[in-house]
This record gives sequence, structure tokens and C-alpha cells, in this order.
Amino acid sequence: MSAEAAHTVAVLGATGCVGRQISAAFASRGARVLAVARRRVPEAQPPGGLPFLPLDIAACGGRELAAILAAERVGTVVNATLGWGGTDEAMHRSNVRPVETIIDALRRLPRRARLVQLGTIHEYGPLPAGVATDEDVEPRPRSPYARAKVIASRKVLDAIDAGDVDGVVLRLTNTIGPHPAMESFLGSLARSMRRADPAEGLDVTVAPARRDYVDVRDAVDAVLMAAHGPCTEPLLNIGSGTASDIRTLVRALAAAAGLPPGSVRERVAEVNSRSAGADWIRVDIGRARRALGWRPRRTLADSMQAMWDTVH
Repeated sequence: MSAEAAHTVAVLGATGCVGRQISAAFASRGARVLAVARRRVPEAQPPGGLPFLPLDIAACGGRELAAILAAERVGTVVNATLGWGGTDEAMHRSNVRPVETIIDALRRLPRRARLVQLGTIHEYGPLPAGVATDEDVEPRPRSPYARAKVIASRKVLDAIDAGDVDGVVLRLTNTIGPHPAMESFLGSLARSMRRADPAEGLDVTVAPARRDYVDVRDAVDAVLMAAHGPCTEPLLNIGSGTASDIRTLVRALAAAAGLPPGSVRERVAEVNSRSAGADWIRVDIGRARRALGWRPRRTLADSMQAMWDTVH
């Protein structure tokens, strides 16, 4: 029996675009997976046959969650929850409160369980172009979401440092590949390409930015390694290690879609207000390579083909 199959893996946020793939990956390796989310989402279900628990982690207490984890014999918790809100208070409830509950629950368990907390590269805030962000960079987030995620990560890191939790924080860059979030730029673009008339083509506004994108399957590989392998580092950046021009990504997606050259007409945005200073993102992944033996393996063409094949 594999290490994964020896106990249950609880994936919190299991119906999200990353959480559902984490659930599937653990299940494919023989683990018993408990998929947890606030509610079922018909278009984003975990793999068939996995036990599903509807639970709002932000609304329950640590004692309640600990009882569930103990009853299910959970040995690994992956927190892939992701929340949005219009205020700092809403962001705190969606992103920080669940972490507080998880830490409290893990402290109460009779047997130690490992926690893999998924953070975001946006926790670091904007950095000068050309800089490769490593884990020693002091976070200076600007957006309410990034600020809430930094607080959540720090709570996990403090609990690890105090010896209360066995865990690791993985700060992920933007993800590409199969089953993208439909609200993301590339996910939305792929859907538009599906619906476009090739004869008429498609107009797209492209941000003047270079950002680090990692295939979600590579990110999931890092989660699996962090969950069961030896890991001496509490904080790891997970990305491709390269900064890709957004226009390059658009053209790679158009190629995967089989669209004729020039059918996707690009217009560079004059003002990139949504980027919140994220016109340049590239992470140093050396520490993840040393600590986990992990490296990204999928090419940009692989990622875009998988994205195109799973968007309808």
C-alpha cells in the first residue's frame, strides 16, 4: 500500500479549478480522498465516486472540524479554498477564517496530520521588472485579496514555527492547462474562441505584461510531493520560473485551437488597471527543486492544448 493510501486526504475547496484536480491526482494514486466544499457545483464536481462533504470551513469551529477529520482518519489536509469579497472583512472571512479553523482543528487531532496550504504569488506584491522573486522577499501586497492571503500564510508559518502544525505553504503563480477558471483571462478567451466564427476572427485586448504561468498539473505534482515527501522548507514558490509575454500565451492558445494566423487580432491595453502592479511576475523555483525534487515538466504548447481540449 502506498503512503497516500494509508490514510485519508481531505481536500478543502475540492470543487475549485485547482482543488478538483488535486482530488483527482490523489485518488489516481490510491488515496482515499474526502472532497470538501461549501456546496456542490455541477460543472466542477470532484471525480466520480469520491466522498463529498458540504461544509463551510469559515462557518464551523476547530472542534467541529477536528471531529470530522478524526472520524475520517485524515492524515493530510490540502487547503485549496479560495474566496472573494468586496471588502477587507469579506476577504478575511473567506481566506483567513478557514485557515484559523484548520490550524485549531489540527492542534486537536490525536494524530499529527500534514497541512498543505495553497497561497498565491500575489502575496509578494509588485516587484521591479527583471526580478526573480524568491521566498526571502518580504511581502508587500496591494490588493485586499493578496493582503488576506498573506495573513493566512503567516498564520500557517507561525504555527509551523511553533511546532503546532506539520505543514508547508506553496505560493502558486497563475495556472494554465486543463479546466481553467472561466473568469480568468485565458479561460474566458478560450471560451470566446470556441464560439467565434473563424471567418470573422476575434478581437482581444492584451495586457502589456510578462507573467509567470505554471501548468496546473505541475502545480498539483508539487502538492503531492509536499503532502507525503520529506520537506524541510515551510514556504515554497511554485511556478514555471519564466515570465511569459501575454501575447505569446494568446498566440499559443490560438494555435492549439487551430485558428488561422491573424484571426485573433490583438490590441494592447493602454491602461492595465486590473493588474494591480503585476505587469512583471517571475519566481525563483530553486528552493522547491531542492526541497521537493520538483520541477515543471509541461511545455506551453502542452498546457494550451489541454486548456483548449477542456473548454467547451
